[in-house]
Amino acid sequence: MKITLKEKKLKSGLISYYIEFYKGSTVGDDGKRIHLRDFEYLKLYFDPYAKTANEKKKNKEDKELAENILAIRKADFAQGKYGIKNPIKAKRRFLDFFLEKSNEKSGSTRDTWISTYAHLQNIISKNFVFEEVNETFCNNVRKYFDKEAKTKSNLFISSNTKYSYFNKFKASLRLALKEGYLNHNFADDLKSFDMVETQREYLTFEELQKLSDTPCKYPVLKSAFIFACLSGLRWSDCNKLTWSEVREEGDDVYKVNFRQEKTEGVEYLYISKQARDLLGKRGEPHERVFKGLKYSATNNNELAKWVLHSGTQRHITFHSARHTNAVLLLENGADLYTVQKRLGHKIIRTTQIYAKIADRKMRESAYIIPELKLNIL
Repeated sequence: MKITLKEKKLKSGLISYYIEFYKGSTVGDDGKRIHLRDFEYLKLYFDPYAKTANEKKKNKEDKELAENILAIRKADFAQGKYGIKNPIKAKRRFLDFFLEKSNEKSGSTRDTWISTYAHLQNIISKNFVFEEVNETFCNNVRKYFDKEAKTKSNLFISSNTKYSYFNKFKASLRLALKEGYLNHNFADDLKSFDMVETQREYLTFEELQKLSDTPCKYPVLKSAFIFACLSGLRWSDCNKLTWSEVREEGDDVYKVNFRQEKTEGVEYLYISKQARDLLGKRGEPHERVFKGLKYSATNNNELAKWVLHSGTQRHITFHSARHTNAVLLLENGADLYTVQKRLGHKIIRTTQIYAKIADRKMRESAYIIPELKLNIL
């Protein structure tokens, strides 16, 4: 499409500015070529008979305003408006665009985009371009995440993973619309999946004590896990923790200053002397605190065995240490705001989930009613 600023002389002698949207041509039933044009009349004029300074000033202002409107209309066209896709952007490969947007993210958000990209490769051809995007395509992607997407272990992805991945796909459609690759908001036409409240496994204080008393094949795994239970740090933050981030302020006051891997926010977290003792002897500033800590199937299996040998029969992962910290803090009198800040939650609603788990009064209420002298025949 070609967008140009045009002039038309009126009977009054004034020259009217208007914008012509030339959409090409077609051949009619009679064989004659028909040019397809739309017009936007700006109600801005040039007076060729202007004499006074004010009249000449108005001529200049109207011309500048008309040119500015033209620039805006051209920018709108570049972003896919007027029902016509930019011919160059329409040929862009969808997966290339999605990967580009994934790499613009950081931390765990980027990881989720990359995981979504890996799944999209299962259903979208590498040569699929934006001009092919339509309602059927979008619905097929939704159907894939709903019925077909599986983990590396060949299990169907969870409801919350389905929710997360599909929302990244919808986000890419919105970005494509904003940047002119699409001219229709397909994302708003698609229904998202529902999130479900997941069960957050954690250890009670008694279970954590038993775990501490139980030998573990990998001492660094044991130290890191219990440290996470006492501090609330994620596995990723424990793994990359260096001695330069461990501070000692005297009189048994210790803290770690670190940047969260997930949110990239800088945190200043006070830790107990017992938590500090778990870190062992101070090393060089650049050295990792938990040397040899690895995220692997071997370590995950050993963690499961260690927990099982301690007498706990539930599925405990390293992230359960973070849940454990939150519950123990709340059960021992910490308020929600403090727990929110310690865990680095951006919104209090995330922290309130732990309050629901740690509601001691609800637990105690089960024993308020006196016992009956049951006589059931």
